[in-house]
Amino acid sequence: MKTIWRSYIEASLILKITVALILGITVGLIFGEDTAAVAPFGDLLLRLLQFLIVPLILFTLIVGVNQTRIGSLGRMGGKVFVYYLLTSAFAIIVGISVATIFNPGTGMTLDANETFEVPENPGVVSVLLNIVPDNIITAFSELNLLGIIFTALAFGIAISALRSSESNKELGETVYKVINGLNEATLSIMKVIIQYVPVGVFAIVAEVVGNQGADTLLELGSMVGVLYVALIVQIMFYIVFMVFFKINIKDFFRHGRTPMITAFVTQSSSGTLPLTLNAARGLDLSKSLYGFSLPLGATINMDGAAIRIAVSAVFAANVIGDPLSFAEILQVVLIGTLASVGTAGVPGAGIIMIATVFAQVGLPMEAVGLLTAIDVLVGMGCTALNITGDLVGTSLIDKTEKTRESKQKRAT
Repeated sequence: MKTIWRSYIEASLILKITVALILGITVGLIFGEDTAAVAPFGDLLLRLLQFLIVPLILFTLIVGVNQTRIGSLGRMGGKVFVYYLLTSAFAIIVGISVATIFNPGTGMTLDANETFEVPENPGVVSVLLNIVPDNIITAFSELNLLGIIFTALAFGIAISALRSSESNKELGETVYKVINGLNEATLSIMKVIIQYVPVGVFAIVAEVVGNQGADTLLELGSMVGVLYVALIVQIMFYIVFMVFFKINIKDFFRHGRTPMITAFVTQSSSGTLPLTLNAARGLDLSKSLYGFSLPLGATINMDGAAIRIAVSAVFAANVIGDPLSFAEILQVVLIGTLASVGTAGVPGAGIIMIATVFAQVGLPMEAVGLLTAIDVLVGMGCTALNITGDLVGTSLIDKTEKTRESKQKRAT
């Protein structure tokens, strides 16, 4: 037994996850809905990952803030916001372009009895206000990532100020050492949880395949296929950006593939966050950067969801036989970009974003109801792209910051 356990521990994580994926698909196809019996193992993985989100963000960001200058934080924050905004708009353009070429939904008709109740969109203002929590405990208990980021930044800057002061320097150093120790303890727990990831992946995949089967994919196969083509195109653009900035592609995917696959399986950007932060650490990115860029990205940067909006809009327009005009395409780009921020952190955010855009452009809500049938299949790929975009952006900004520091050192 010890030999088997040692072999499992020593095997590469990506090999274990790949085997788990294959076994999950096989078991799901064979046993169908009976795979619900293994669902608790998947739920346990999500609980373990969510268990680490708060301490990881809090301690990593506080430590990161104390390892950099405040001025650098502001500059990096500006770059992160610009990157997230531009890539969301770019993703929608990619989605519309690919969908326009393949025209999914052509020849299909809507079921007149299909209904869909549009969820409430909280809007951009509500999301921005959530950055400042009215109660720290509530922010942690409700997993308000924006509120947790704000709290970590506030306390990180305060501890940095204590360490820089004459009267409280010793106290500041003591608090920092405690936080740093808690951060290392959290990373130790993370290493243990990572060993359970393949088991959870197997359970989630088996349940999803068992419940969905092949029927749903065949019925709306054109929509799913076109969306995944658009996702691949977006990834190709990421690779071009990384090549341009001279980032090691092989190293990036070696560290990033675990959170990407886990995001694909769990359909949760925030739930995968501990693994994404661990990947950034493996890539040797700046703590002060990825400590807030990745949690922020998991909340508001949704390139995959943006592509989903675009492809869904073209799909719905083709179903009713009224292709989008150029003006309507511009509307989809603008509204879709804002909607991807305005629905941040809301359960079922993808469907809310689609409904918001459809309402503004005049597309039928019945089509949203039709698209919910493939919500799981579509959500898997979109979530994986979401966290890929977060990691790519963090890597690009980290590269520009390190290049800037090198130039400053040479100048002096």
